[in-house]
Amino acid sequence: MHKNERQKLIKQIITQYPIHTQEDLLAHLQKENVDITQATISRDIRDLEIIKVIDENGETKFTMYNASQTENQNEEGKLVNLFNDVVTKVEHVQFLTIIHTLPDNASLLAAIIDEARLPEVKCSLAGFDTVVLIVSDEARAIEMENYFNSIWQKQTNEQIEN
Repeated sequence: MHKNERQKLIKQIITQYPIHTQEDLLAHLQKENVDITQATISRDIRDLEIIKVIDENGETKFTMYNASQTENQNEEGKLVNLFNDVVTKVEHVQFLTIIHTLPDNASLLAAIIDEARLPEVKCSLAGFDTVVLIVSDEARAIEMENYFNSIWQKQTNEQIEN
């Protein structure tokens, strides 16, 4: 199966079924006779901008990042939207700004931060649920922490008001 066909099928599966893990996704793909490796699934998830969100039962599940919502936005607008969907905590340690995300969302967030080309950020590193931003000094790390917390708190306040 070609990449485009496989990714179309992945979108369809994510939309139709509650997929909680990459193993769940792999099982659905195998039912469709798709032979795929874990590394390929990970790349497809990143390419398709699939994120994990908390469902109505408090469990994480895969969902398509709302591309139609971000299509006409600049990189910083995409960053703000994704940030509000996946971030759980922001802090700094010396010259590092550390952003904690819902599981399996750090890579996509780091990629969007890189695309936004924030001048303070020298480098981003992503793990499973943590993004580390390297900046030039502690003052810049505090600026970044404050910037991201203002985005996050604005969204939190809007949710409380609604």
